[in-house]
Amino acid sequence: MRAEIKEHAWKQIAEAGASALSLNAIAKQMGVSGPALYRYFAGRDELITELIRDAYRSLADAVHAAAVTGADPAGLAHVLRDWALADPHRYFLIYGTPVPGYHAPDEITGISSEIMADLLTACAALEPDAPTTPFAAHLAGHRDWAGDHPAPPAALHRAITFWTRLHGVLSLELAGHFTGMAFDPALLYEAEIDDLRAPRG
Repeated sequence: MRAEIKEHAWKQIAEAGASALSLNAIAKQMGVSGPALYRYFAGRDELITELIRDAYRSLADAVHAAAVTGADPAGLAHVLRDWALADPHRYFLIYGTPVPGYHAPDEITGISSEIMADLLTACAALEPDAPTTPFAAHLAGHRDWAGDHPAPPAALHRAITFWTRLHGVLSLELAGHFTGMAFDPALLYEAEIDDLRAPRG
């Protein structure tokens, strides 16, 4: 029953966005009363949390599966794009505009940190003796977002740059902002990866 509820929730999100998610509307689609669904989810926020947890867990598992085989940051970047393209609504639920009035619990942040940890490990292996940039030096004292990962400042800089630039390209592509521009977004993404892998100095 919970799986069926979530399936209908994803359909609602695809049609109207997460902010329009309604347990009562899902109940109507399923042919049951609204209170019947509250036996499975206490409210809209609990359902959103479950969907976000599922999305983050799916991406974290995909990234980690590649990481344990020795994937470099480029390999992890391809995993991210493949995952996002497979289900754009799932991608936008966790990386798009926040749902008004909703605040994710700390456990969700913990799952997202797993993804960054794998990227930090890959970046640290890419160039362990990289020179420290001014921003990397800044990150050395502002690294709470990296948890207890021992990555050196240069790896912190490279990881956060990978994360921000690749999400920028993906978000624009999935939102349709490249439509009509007559270039291949996949090639742009690949070009960004190549540029991000280039040695610093």
